[in-house]
Amino acid sequence: MAKNFKIAIFSSGSGSNFEAIIKADLPSVETAFLFSNVPDAYVVERAKKLNIPQIILSHKNFKTRKEYEVEIINLIDEYKLDLIVLAGFKRILSPFFTSKFQNKIINLHPSILPAFTGLHAHKQALEYGAKYTGCTVHFVDDGIDTGPIILQGIVEINKNDTEESLLSKINLKEHEILPRAIKLLSEDKFEISGRQVHIKD
Repeated sequence: MAKNFKIAIFSSGSGSNFEAIIKADLPSVETAFLFSNVPDAYVVERAKKLNIPQIILSHKNFKTRKEYEVEIINLIDEYKLDLIVLAGFKRILSPFFTSKFQNKIINLHPSILPAFTGLHAHKQALEYGAKYTGCTVHFVDDGIDTGPIILQGIVEINKNDTEESLLSKINLKEHEILPRAIKLLSEDKFEISGRQVHIKD
């Protein structure tokens, strides 16, 4: 019997993408646990309802980022994860952490990278007057939203869009491409060459 592709989902917010992953058709993927740094985040409630184990560890209990990340690594090391999925995880992971999991961490960003990096990407797109925006799943490297791109989804911005309506459209697209990216990785249907991620047929 083939080994399951074991993932952990890191999230700090409402968890709609967390739920989209759990409910997606990913037969070879096993979600080992949800990790959250926010004990009262709604994603924790979603995990409980979906019977997914949770590891909750607030960064506020640690003096330094490195101390916090050392403790995360200690807690998750035994799981032998194939992939860490950052889905609304509102903490920047340092090179100390990312180097431990090279090409094993992916992030979901609400823009068509390299445009509109950082916070409030949908607001940036509206203010810039962009005609299209969307979302990107990419590998995490030592930078901020700079890792090799796996998949992107595009949404159109119309003149009546508000921050809320645009974010809603982006979220729906996120729910499509994040599970799809995980499926591709779980089936080893990709190869990395420099900054390029080539999807295999």
